[in-house]
Amino acid sequence: MFRKMCVTMACAGIGLAGGANAEGMNGVPASKQALVQRVLDKMALDAVGLQMLQTPVADMLRQSRVVVQSRVPAEKQDATMKDITAEATKFIEQEGPALRTSTHAIVQSSVAQLLAQKFSEDELKQLAGILESPVLAKFEGVVPELKKAVGENVAKANAAQIQPKMTALQNRVGLKLRAAVGQ
Repeated sequence: MFRKMCVTMACAGIGLAGGANAEGMNGVPASKQALVQRVLDKMALDAVGLQMLQTPVADMLRQSRVVVQSRVPAEKQDATMKDITAEATKFIEQEGPALRTSTHAIVQSSVAQLLAQKFSEDELKQLAGILESPVLAKFEGVVPELKKAVGENVAKANAAQIQPKMTALQNRVGLKLRAAVGQ
């Protein structure tokens, strides 16, 4: 998956050399370019590439932790995980800057053009105003709290029904794992 993402991003990056960006889109007035940039700044799309890099690395670390905990002698587990985590961190630090640069260039060439084409200046002003709104920022800050409240209430309302079934599922999976390992 990650290899495909890198190839796609690299190919897109090759086409960027002659591409326009929000700072210099051909035929787009400077005032509209500025509005496009305001919208892009609030969208945080420059983080997408780094998130795409971090997700498989985090998955690898979780899988490694499971393997280490189940197959590495206890006295070597901490050192092994520290070593693996250091490798993963080094990888992110090495690959992150170039990926951020590539992502920024892609956002500027493709998303900026799309925004300029699909939205009028007035619509971009409205969109920038919405995205820069203190009310939106406040709402976004409360969303995790809202989700937590819903999650806690769903857990309370359904725990009695779900927990015994979850325990049974865990037991069935455990039996299948033990059978597969030959125990």
